Amino acid sequence: MKLTFISIFLMCVSLNGVERPNIVLILADDLGYGDVSCYNPESKVQTQNIDRLAMEGMRFTDAHSPSTVCTPTRYSIMTGQMVFRLNYPGVFTGVGGPGLIKEDRLTLPGMLRDQGYETALFGKWHIGMSFLDRNGAVINVKEPPRETSRELKQKIGLDAVKRIDYSRAIPDAPIHRGFDHFFGTVCCPTSDWLYAFIDGDRIPTPPTQILDRDKLPKHEWSFDCRIGMVAPDFNHEEVDMVFLEKSLEFLDTHHQENPRKPFFLFHSLQAVHLPSFPGKDFQGKTTAGPHGDFIYQFDHIVGQLMKKLEDLGIAENTLVIVTSDNGPEVGTVINMRSKYQHDGARPWRGVKRDNWEGGHRVPMIVRWPGKVEAGSIAEQTVCLTDIMATCAAITDAKLPNGAAEDSFNILPVLLGEAKDEIREFTLHQTISLDLAIRKGEWKYLDHKGSGGNNYDQAKLKLYALPDTAPNAPGQLYDLKRDPGETNNLYFVYPEIVRELKSKLEQFKESGRSAPRRL
Repeated sequence: MKLTFISIFLMCVSLNGVERPNIVLILADDLGYGDVSCYNPESKVQTQNIDRLAMEGMRFTDAHSPSTVCTPTRYSIMTGQMVFRLNYPGVFTGVGGPGLIKEDRLTLPGMLRDQGYETALFGKWHIGMSFLDRNGAVINVKEPPRETSRELKQKIGLDAVKRIDYSRAIPDAPIHRGFDHFFGTVCCPTSDWLYAFIDGDRIPTPPTQILDRDKLPKHEWSFDCRIGMVAPDFNHEEVDMVFLEKSLEFLDTHHQENPRKPFFLFHSLQAVHLPSFPGKDFQGKTTAGPHGDFIYQFDHIVGQLMKKLEDLGIAENTLVIVTSDNGPEVGTVINMRSKYQHDGARPWRGVKRDNWEGGHRVPMIVRWPGKVEAGSIAEQTVCLTDIMATCAAITDAKLPNGAAEDSFNILPVLLGEAKDEIREFTLHQTISLDLAIRKGEWKYLDHKGSGGNNYDQAKLKLYALPDTAPNAPGQLYDLKRDPGETNNLYFVYPEIVRELKSKLEQFKESGRSAPRRL
């Protein structure tokens, strides 16, 4: 009995004698900086639960997703490594794989599990998985090029799903990459070829029919829903409520069975990715249409998770992070601006896929009672890759040099102890692996244009800005004086361009941007 007590004690207490906190990471999909009312006073949706977290914790004004799209961002959160180092462009769909995270790669949940945490993921994975056919071979289908016809994409996506042998386990599911528990979807829950839930490393209820989109809501935010195979228990409008139920069940069960063991819960939502299908209990809750209702639902889910922590009496020893995987989607922003005067990218230039600020500057709020000062605002530049090194510092985990190569420890920022900038440089990347680098107020984009969206297209021409240096091969902006990235200073400050481009090349060649660890 004595040994059991000691083992539990060591799991709960860090090396400096402080009780290790539970950690809850709530990740929205395509939630823009301007979608949250504590960031945007002109938001047409009042996100009261997120605003409350900001009043009780720290609001970051200069936080960034590692990429301007979801797959690379999620890989980087889970590993602390920028995905351009794998030379993987694009995002996964359907049975795309194999998973980007190699078996020997240290992950955020794996690191925390090694420190005595119980780890769980409920929701969207989207970092790739290996599905097997009837012969046990991996079905390896990558997203076709953009110029591929819609009909051919449909055939490729459906054919791959139809080849899955559902009696076989998925060898690189999240439970094989550091999570003790997983229930969710392989890619975007409601816009994919495969509409079915994965429990652990299997699909207990396989899809049986082709999705009938005529039975789904139709409005300006209902596109981006592929005609894939759907399982009988899969309801496009209630996906996020299923994920919420699973997270709440986990919290209850953990508290009953392992109350002294810390946990890491990664709650990964569909909201507010297109198509905007708010659940039946949230339809019409705002005056900002279906997408406004979807933002409201996301905020409600944040509130329900916080309420559960409070009801269980564990909120005071739980570190909660709420953030988003990139900026708001093109069609979402255009329609919300025109119909409801709501700007999910406000006040930044660009949207999802763009290397301008609107594509990767995201809301990020951290609540940790007794450690993070209530109502505080952090202006330091941080990246979601930093979650891994920060959690390592909190739990006394020792990161090897071959892990979290782009992750910085921002614990001093959280504790209000940082006297200098934690990050001298920050990297940004797009869906096409175009790169940018930030140093203080200076931001250098090592490419022309947005790096993502085509602003010559009719729907985006309205938002295209004149290029003040059309002959420059890159872009340099002073974000302090020009936060809207309107004046390209590439030829005005060539010495700064040289410095930042040189640093970017150094970080590419060295395989890391974070300092080497002892």
